[in-house]
Amino acid sequence: MTPRLDWLARQMQYSNTFASWIHQQFHYEYAGQPLPDWQREFAEGQDNGDWKCLIALDHDELLGGAALARADLAHRPDLGPWLACVFVTPQARGKGLAERLIEGICAQAKASGETRIYLHTQDQSDYYARRGWVMLERFRAWDKDQWLMARDL
Repeated sequence: MTPRLDWLARQMQYSNTFASWIHQQFHYEYAGQPLPDWQREFAEGQDNGDWKCLIALDHDELLGGAALARADLAHRPDLGPWLACVFVTPQARGKGLAERLIEGICAQAKASGETRIYLHTQDQSDYYARRGWVMLERFRAWDKDQWLMARDL
């Protein structure tokens, strides 16, 4: 069965789990933010639009998600919205699920009247470039080289 996509705002029982996955996966970005604080911010972001998250479910099992973020890079407050928090569980990878989530976020941004969406990544620039994202610049953050990328909607 193909996993179904839904907005986390309608499935809030998964919010803390997904937020903890993101906190762990991108630990360098959250070094100064304790997990409970991030979980609260992420949950509130489902209502206030800061972290509008699309999740993938197989029956009642959470497989991953992606967020449409209002702001995701402190040194570039001029840019947005952002594709952020892209994560798929290891057992669900390799089946196109991340791509479905990313396309869902892009479709939501476009439906909201946006004409461009941004992301930053340290190690997935080739993945995104193959899917129509353009590299804008390289920068260093969290002691790591990063790519700033954009996609016209």
